This record gives sequence, structure tokens and C-alpha cells, in this order.
Amino acid sequence: MQIREHLGTGKPAVILYPTGTVVTFDGLEARANRLAHYFRAQGLREGDVVAILMENNEHIHAAMWAARRSGLYYVPINTHLTAAEAAYIIDNSNAKGIIASAAQSKTCEGLAAELPDGLPGILLLADGDLDGWARYPECVADQPDTPIDDEWEGDLLQYSSGTTGRPKGIKRPLQHVTPAEAPGMMSALVGFWSHPDTVYLSPAPLYHTAPSVWSMNMQAAGRTTVVMEKFDAEGCLDAIARHRVTHGQFVPVMFTRMLKLPETVRKSYDVSSLERVIHAAAPCPIEIKKQMIDWWGPIVDEYYASSEAHGSTLIMAEDWLTHPGSVGKATVGGVHILDEDGNELPPGQAGEIYFEGGASFEYLNDPEKTASSRDSRGWMTVGDIGYLDEDGFLYLTDRRHHMIISGGVNIYPQEAENLLVTHPKVMDAAVFGVPDDDMGQSVKAVVQTVDPADATDSFADELLAWLRDRLAHYKCPRSISFEAQLPRTDTGKLYKQGLIDKYSVPVG
Repeated sequence: MQIREHLGTGKPAVILYPTGTVVTFDGLEARANRLAHYFRAQGLREGDVVAILMENNEHIHAAMWAARRSGLYYVPINTHLTAAEAAYIIDNSNAKGIIASAAQSKTCEGLAAELPDGLPGILLLADGDLDGWARYPECVADQPDTPIDDEWEGDLLQYSSGTTGRPKGIKRPLQHVTPAEAPGMMSALVGFWSHPDTVYLSPAPLYHTAPSVWSMNMQAAGRTTVVMEKFDAEGCLDAIARHRVTHGQFVPVMFTRMLKLPETVRKSYDVSSLERVIHAAAPCPIEIKKQMIDWWGPIVDEYYASSEAHGSTLIMAEDWLTHPGSVGKATVGGVHILDEDGNELPPGQAGEIYFEGGASFEYLNDPEKTASSRDSRGWMTVGDIGYLDEDGFLYLTDRRHHMIISGGVNIYPQEAENLLVTHPKVMDAAVFGVPDDDMGQSVKAVVQTVDPADATDSFADELLAWLRDRLAHYKCPRSISFEAQLPRTDTGKLYKQGLIDKYSVPVG
């Protein structure tokens, strides 16, 4: 991956929204090189690990590029984590350095007490002061802005979101090639899907896999990246209109939030500059996607992949309209649908999704989990459930660990969740199983309403009746409760375990 062919143009590499801060390709190159020299001067070598604890700001891309060009693994850490949770990742990854931002100072202060072996030797804090931490970028000001002599291609060491337990590090072997020789993970897709004049919108936090990987691949191809400092629905529309955004990547919950804006608000922003957008990370309800295509046109593409990068699929909007609900055909690795005994299933039958021929990976310090992700043929899975149609298009059903078994019947809650969010009064929904003495589990729903005043028993009854008119009764919740805000990650994944724990407690 490179960005150097785009130097000397003054072209913006990063534009922050809403502040408008601009980092040009020349500026990004110089910042990354100075930090790479600093890493080398501090003794970091190929294969070492640095942790990055930053919100979306002007420094985070320079930190990732510096690490990547130095042959390092870089670990972006979710800024919503507590000091103890962040310390677990720093310790588990064996990070030898941390570069953080002033906004994360409170977390940084708490790390020392949570790390069993104390803080790593390299500590940088951007735009702030903290005892024992070097102030960045001042601490690298005397470093050359030219490339280091021994550049090697590093890689992202991503930790899973931890929705089913402690996060797991997902590690791929380094290729021991120079950045110029390294094949960009998505360079072919970026070249096919965008063009040199692309203005790409990245609305999600860059500590997640897809936003960091996509934005860096866009920069490697010379595309300007507009980075939202924090997502909000109306602000997203304003960013598109203000910067004449042509391309962007979203998660379905962002679509839902924008669609729930008053129509007068939605229509007040000019989004006609959009040429293609793409979404992933969580299943998108068919009706939500149809509404987005009605609004933005047949430009809403979709891909399916994972942090493990073991395989991926892609479907363009035009194909989706003839295969609604599909996530497309394989772009990396062949797709296989297997039953619990490892037998391949025919079209139309749901089973665990495996990819053949994808990139190898391991779960850091967890050989058992790594082994369980492979079958005897070396095909790899992350536990998603789906099926292929007769044309070879893949459809996602749900995650295996989300499945509800009620009266011996397997129920995938995604179907009810997708339907609930299409109700005009519903902003978000979670469906899961709770213990039931007779059935083993019963189906439970928790809903976030658009208007908090609608969170009433009478609306719960109305919503249950509405569901039963549209879905087989055994798939419908037995009851509906309300929460002011559902616990979602920034990439749209639901943290269901807290809800399951709360609503599994017997009443009275």
C-alpha cells in the first residue's frame, strides 16, 4: 500500500467533519515518516506491536500509516472501553508502545494500575500532557520527513468487538515485503468501485476494522477521505452536501437513523453528488435497503466480510434488486454451506458459512478457538449462518450464538428484528431468547422507540399484533419491553448479553 504517487498536489487526504481540519497527502506523508523514524529510534522492529487509542482526529491515520510502514502490527482500541478493558488488549497483544490522544487522557491515567507488567516503554499523547508520556507531535519534530531506510509492510491487529465474551485478537502473518511490493488488501475493489476524483465519506470510528481498512485503501489510491468525528444522522447528510461526497461506507443502523429523520429534514440536503455507497458489518433489513434505494437511487452496494478477512462477498445494487436480501457472490474465497457434521448443504438450506482459499489468520493466544474456525479441509468460518440460492448468491440468516431454541424449534431472531425496525414508530430492536420452564427458551423483544412517549404497554400490545400479522407466530416475541437506547457498537452490532441478563431475571 502506498500514497506517495499523490504527493506534491496539495490534495486533501483527510477532511474532518464538522471541524473542517484538513491534512493533505503531503502532510500525511511527512507525519507518518516522522513517526516511523521515531518508532525505529525507540527500538521497534518488524513484528512488534503498537496500540492506538484515539477517536477520529487528525492524527490517527498518520499513526496507522507509520506503524504499517515500519512493519509493525497496530492495534486500534475502542475509545469507549474502560481502562481495565483497554489494558487487557494492550497486555494480550504484547504492545510495546501506545499512542493516544488528549481526549483519552483519563483512560491513559488508569492503565498503569490495570497492566500486570506496567506500562510499555513507548508512550505518546497527542495534543496533551500527561506525566510519563511524550507529547506528540512535538516529540517527533526533529525526525526526518523522508521514509525510513528499512520499510516493511505491517498489518492491522484487530480485536473483535467482544459481543460474546472478551475480545480476541485477529492476527495475520506478516509478508516481509516492502510497502511498494505489498498487495493492497482491497486495491482491486477500490479501483473498480471508485475513481481518482472520489470524495469518500467515512462516518464510523476508525478504531473498527472496516473504517480503518477502507479509509487507508482509499488514501493509498489517492482518494480524499471525509472523516466524521462522530456520526449523527443529520450531520451525515450535511457532510455529504457540504463536501460533495461521491462514495461512502455505512452500516445499516446509520441508514435507519437517517430514514427516521423527518422528511423535510432529509429533503433539505442535496445528496445528488453520491455515485456509489456500500454497507456491511450487520444485516440490513430488506425494507430499509429498499427505502434507501428509493431515496439515493440504485447505488447502494453491499459486501459481507469479517475482521478475520478469511473471505468476502459483494453485491452491487443492480444485482440486489433481483436478489433482495443477498450479500452477493464471493470475491475472496469460495463459499460453502455446511451442516453440523461438516456436510455441504444444497441451495436453499441454511448452515454455517465457510470460505475456501481466503487469507489465513489466528486468534491471538487462543489456539483452541483458532482450530475451531477450520474444518478438515482448511475451510474457515466465523460462525455466521446462511444459505446459497440456485444462482450462487449468499444470504445471511444470523449468528449461530444468536439462535433461539424454543420447544425444540430453531429460531433466528434477525428476522423479527428486521421487521420491527420497519415500523414507523420503532428506532431500533433486539430479539433474543430468555429462559422458559416449558419451552426451554421463549422469544423476547426489546425496542427503542423514535418518540420516547410511545414506550407504553398499549404500544407493546399493538406492536405484537402488528408482528403476528406479518410473521409466523412461533418466531414472534412473547413480550416486548422498552429501553431508551439499545447497546450497539459503533458498527451496528448489538451487545445482546446485557439485555439477555437483564430480562432473564425472574420477576417478583
